Amino acid sequence: MTQKAVQMGTDPIGKLLFRQSVPASIGILVMSLNILIDTIFVGQWIGTNAIAAINVVLPVSFFIAALGMSIGMGGGSIISRALGSNDKTKANKTFGNQLTLTLLFTLSFMTLGLVFMESIIPAFGGKGALYEPAKVYYTVVLYGVPILGLAMMGNNVIRSEGKPKYAMYAMMLPSLSNLILDYLFIYVFDWGMEGAAWATTLSYGICTSYILYFFLSGKSDLLLRVSDLFFDLSIVKEIGSLGFVTLARQAVVSVTVLMVNNILYELSGESTVAVYAIISRMLMFALFPILGITQGFVPIAGFNYGANKKERVLEVIRKSLIYATLLATFVFLMIILFSETIASAFTKDQAVIEKTKDVLKWVFLSTPIIGIQLIGSAYFQAIGKAVPALLLTLTRQGFFFIPLILILPKYWGELGIWMSFPIAEVISTIVTAFFLRKELKRYNS
Repeated sequence: MTQKAVQMGTDPIGKLLFRQSVPASIGILVMSLNILIDTIFVGQWIGTNAIAAINVVLPVSFFIAALGMSIGMGGGSIISRALGSNDKTKANKTFGNQLTLTLLFTLSFMTLGLVFMESIIPAFGGKGALYEPAKVYYTVVLYGVPILGLAMMGNNVIRSEGKPKYAMYAMMLPSLSNLILDYLFIYVFDWGMEGAAWATTLSYGICTSYILYFFLSGKSDLLLRVSDLFFDLSIVKEIGSLGFVTLARQAVVSVTVLMVNNILYELSGESTVAVYAIISRMLMFALFPILGITQGFVPIAGFNYGANKKERVLEVIRKSLIYATLLATFVFLMIILFSETIASAFTKDQAVIEKTKDVLKWVFLSTPIIGIQLIGSAYFQAIGKAVPALLLTLTRQGFFFIPLILILPKYWGELGIWMSFPIAEVISTIVTAFFLRKELKRYNS
């Protein structure tokens, strides 16, 4: 076992959590900044409808790319625990199976996505004036999804080895390159939506190239053999059960975006879909420090659980919850104070600006408690308990948010959509806190 892996079980938890979470947070920050600035470029240089069109396409590419992420996180949990128990053979075999699964699934879904394109785009809200720009963006981006799937899978494996800095670099390189390509393709060459799509797709390739370099240059602790690429059914089953947690979460996100796009389009037209697109980008961007702590938490919890170090497992949960709550509260205050400035950055349309600044306050209302839900559900995934991890992951978006957006708009119209965000967050946090407390009592007994 390498020194990096040993440190996961010996270094002070606060120091270890900082070392794991900061690179993850920076990586997420750069990636979300990329998406945020990309949206600003599109809104300012192409138009408000272009923002809405990208939001129509996002759930499709997001779900297929999430296949790579889910395989990466499911296998990453196995790898962390295998390294914790010094079983390097299982760690290598897991990685090989992850590669095969990622290619198999992303290529299959990319093909289906292209074949059924004419039906998928309208179903996801690409109607009226949004259809053509959505189709242009969709076609180009979908070709790059298998590459993105490999990048997301590999990034999570790197993090599971306890090497967060390399995972951070893997996220930073494509983000920075996408911004440069956006400027060239949209502003300089005036390629419009096609330019935005090609900038995104080529940035995927840069990310995958760096991850390939990491694994081939000897920086990884994993040594892949050809035989590792062939399926081991027990490992595939474990990757599937744990990875399904992440996939289900991303799939539900895609479904909710689809539903909200369609409901908002029917209620208020294209401009409100653009408001939701801006809100979605801000949710990805503003929560980066909390998501970084969650990603840093998982390998530490998984490693120490595998090494049967109860005190360290309990300590990392406690400290992660405290740090996440403090940061989430700070994010909430910034959103409330600067909502109009944030909205104005995306568009010159004053009506969209006014609506967006009000909606931001509703959507981020319950942000201070979000860490409990994220850390709680991530703990079950880290220790290999797939069923509770899946159920807790689905509480907010699946069990509560979807019913709320179907019911509340009947009474409060468009406002009912925005009210659904904080209400779903509060209920899911209460449920997660209950089950986490119950599991920790059992574990500590």
